[in-house]
Amino acid sequence: MPTTSLAISRRSFLTGTAATAFVMLHPFSARAQANQAHLRIMETTDIHVNVLPYDYYGDKPNDTMGLSRTATLIDAVRKEATNAMLVDNGDFLQGNPMGDYVAYERGMKDGDIHPVVKAMNLLGYDASTLGNHEFNYGLSFMDKVLAGANFPFVCANLVRGTQLASNPREDSLYLKPYMILEKTLKDGAGAEHPIKVGIIGFVPPQIMIWDSKNLTGNVTTRDIVETAEAWVPQIREEGADIVIALSHSGIDTGTGDMMENASFHVAGVDGIDAVFTGHQHLVFPGKKDFQGLAGVDTEKGTLQGKPAVQAGFWGSHMGLIDLLLERDGNSWKVVSATSEARPIYERVDGKNNALVGDDQRIVDDLKSEHEATLAYVRRPVGKTSAPLYSYFALVADDPSVQIVSQAQTWYIKDLLKDSQWKDLPVLSAAAPFKSGGRGGPDYYTDVPAGDIAIKNVADLYLYPNTVRAVAITGAQVKEWLEMSAGIFNQVEAGKTDQPLINPDFPAYNFDVIDGVTYKVDVSQPPKYDPKGGVLNAGSSRIVDLMFDGKPIDPAANFVVATNNYRAGGGGNFPEINMSKVILEAPDTNRDVIVRYIVQEGTINPSADANWSFVPLPGTTVLFETGPKAKDFIGEVKAVKIEAAGDGEGGFAKYRITL
Repeated sequence: MPTTSLAISRRSFLTGTAATAFVMLHPFSARAQANQAHLRIMETTDIHVNVLPYDYYGDKPNDTMGLSRTATLIDAVRKEATNAMLVDNGDFLQGNPMGDYVAYERGMKDGDIHPVVKAMNLLGYDASTLGNHEFNYGLSFMDKVLAGANFPFVCANLVRGTQLASNPREDSLYLKPYMILEKTLKDGAGAEHPIKVGIIGFVPPQIMIWDSKNLTGNVTTRDIVETAEAWVPQIREEGADIVIALSHSGIDTGTGDMMENASFHVAGVDGIDAVFTGHQHLVFPGKKDFQGLAGVDTEKGTLQGKPAVQAGFWGSHMGLIDLLLERDGNSWKVVSATSEARPIYERVDGKNNALVGDDQRIVDDLKSEHEATLAYVRRPVGKTSAPLYSYFALVADDPSVQIVSQAQTWYIKDLLKDSQWKDLPVLSAAAPFKSGGRGGPDYYTDVPAGDIAIKNVADLYLYPNTVRAVAITGAQVKEWLEMSAGIFNQVEAGKTDQPLINPDFPAYNFDVIDGVTYKVDVSQPPKYDPKGGVLNAGSSRIVDLMFDGKPIDPAANFVVATNNYRAGGGGNFPEINMSKVILEAPDTNRDVIVRYIVQEGTINPSADANWSFVPLPGTTVLFETGPKAKDFIGEVKAVKIEAAGDGEGGFAKYRITL
């Protein structure tokens, strides 16, 4: 079987060596006096097993990803820094086919080293925390992976068992809540001094929803900010000079208990000096994300005045916080700070150009795992009579979503055939996972007719979710669709070229429900906001909702096949939560798709156009998709689409006549 070489090219070698050879001295290094020291703390986050610059779904190299590339930036900082540390912010264990290959085929025996940990061990991390995806393969698997690391993990809000103590300090924690690392600093005059660096970690409390199958009865979680407020004083009491937070939690200035994205509020905890964030797959500081939020300085890189960084995803950036420390008696304090997120690539003239080359140690050490993963993803499992693509998944019924629903419906009907639910009609809810967005203009499913390999199935369903079924009423089906329809902006009838897609609405929450037919009236305001809050209680975008050719009965009962994320309340869909679950299946949605294809031999995923837009005379809207969409525009049913020029960042613009 052919393999793809990741040997470093002359061009990438030159760009990589340039990054290390041409070093600009940071102002703190130049300014540091005899009683001052410059400490550089680097971050990686949301690596998702993307250790190499290779897209296993597309089976081709990709310059936008790879810890082996981020490692070159790390090496450059270390070469010129007097004092440097490296931390990881979690979500390293799951997210691409190499992770699935290890979890589902190779396995992890006691003493095995996971490939992502093997790479991280080479880089010499000082500490890491856990992200939500560390739990996707179960606690036992995670434990074996963590055991192979030569650096510590901290997490202060993951509690063993099912009960929380009266206060966070008395919780029986799964990992150490924090570490105090004793380091040696060289000051501006070259003298060496000891420093104690406290490092505390946090995971989103929502893991109890997203991975309840693996976690319920074994662990529970506590609010991030509550936990920080309890532990940070103790870290200070134990002598930490500075305290940094590894917060696998994004940036949100809203308030509430058990916040998923709590890093803004973590920064407000007294005693924390710097916050390393992640989870959202965004970049901070920068000119694009988190603009206009009170207390968030996207130019200086501060949250409530504290330095913070979020380093993208898949190794796309290295986060860097520079601290100017001043010795105050026998302790250190932060007197100034800067923050930045350094990219491994840039986009020029619609193309991704690598800014650095690989750390060849990582490429060489993971050669066997890379080749094994290639063999794993290239294995055929069946055929498709029609192409599978997601270029129009947000604006029309789509083959990449259709095949997921076909497989889920087939699977759930079989499991329920002898149950009390056997006579209820089975619907299926599925959303597009690869639909451009932050992933770029090439981030779409595109599988030609013919053989389907495992890599294609992973491409259709990115995450190792498990199948679940919920029992709901016709009225609740409508509300589910009303929530999904929030992805569309409200448009004005009779007006041309209005933007259709709300960029703040995650594409993975745009569920299409198969088994019913319906239309979406985008002239009406959305009923729900992207987080599930009611915006316009009287609005009704979903019209002509039909089952079996007749208007759906609001009181009728239905089974809906979905995944553990949605059934557990993920996305905050109205009334969709664990109370509606009637089946927690043992299989992942991906495995169900593979088994469906194997059984069918040849599948026909052609979209059946079960949903469309309400016609609005004289009205056109615009949306952006990948440039390869032009090859499939003639196959889209029920929607009139035409090319409308170039979009931004390599995307193509299209017009829909409503």
